[in-house]
Amino acid sequence: MGKLQVTVAICTWNRCSSLEQTLEGFTRLAAPTNASWELVIVNNNCTDRTDAVIRTFEDRLPIRRVAEPKPGLSHARNRAIAEASSDYIIWTDDDVTLSRQWLAEYVNAFRRWPSAAIFGGPIQPWFDGTPPAWLLEIYPTVAGVYAARDFGNEAMPLSTHVIPWGANYAIRATEQARHPYDPDLGYRPGRMIGWEETEVIQSLLAEGTEGWWVPGAALRHHVPKHRQTTKYLRIHFYNRGRYFGSRWDEIDKRLIFGRPRWLWRRAVESEVKYRLRRVCTGPKVWVEDLITSSETWGLLKAYTPKTEEGAR
Repeated sequence: MGKLQVTVAICTWNRCSSLEQTLEGFTRLAAPTNASWELVIVNNNCTDRTDAVIRTFEDRLPIRRVAEPKPGLSHARNRAIAEASSDYIIWTDDDVTLSRQWLAEYVNAFRRWPSAAIFGGPIQPWFDGTPPAWLLEIYPTVAGVYAARDFGNEAMPLSTHVIPWGANYAIRATEQARHPYDPDLGYRPGRMIGWEETEVIQSLLAEGTEGWWVPGAALRHHVPKHRQTTKYLRIHFYNRGRYFGSRWDEIDKRLIFGRPRWLWRRAVESEVKYRLRRVCTGPKVWVEDLITSSETWGLLKAYTPKTEEGAR
């Protein structure tokens, strides 16, 4: 394998302050060996100082700014794929702090496993201040909400149960071009449903594509105060319910207002339990009701009745 060409892609929308901190971290990266790299930043209709922030780093980083007018993370990701002219695309976010060896570790992994096409590394949440006591108590249950991802310090093959998450993964450009991101998914104004990268990664793994966990390619993911609330948790699990509801292919003829009766019952029962237990019990008890009620309301919102013919 000769000299590698690598594209690091960041898609951003109106988060110029966190983007500035992220780019400062990029200036401290160790240079990878025998590889050239570019940093493609996709401006997805930003109305803040994003372009001005990018310009301040153009003399320190191999930045290429790209504009994507269609709102939505999947549109921005697909624009990055179209713009990249490299062997691999490494995906990260506009609110992360990279370990110094992050890029070098990915390049080393590309060389170590030349037959692999998917790679991913650890994500450690980095909270603003001290999280509320109730959140610390339930954190093991909701760590995934904050993109926490860590499969240990040893390299291991990826599988349907061991997959990287959106703030820290890489895909070989050939395979990535064959698997664009679904525009119906991905955060966009008014619709905060993700999982676009998870569907791509799982599709590749289902095809038998080789993938590897890269423990040295670590980063921290910023968690602002407004995400350290029960309101944010409810929004997250509600949108997770909407995602699974949109892909529901079961047939249920016992409907009320076009939705399964049992879903209505579960939504109401879990909502009542959550509100009562929030007053009477501790977080480890009511968090399960928060999750169930929020997801079920999302399922109800997204559910579309199926006929036997439509389900085939």
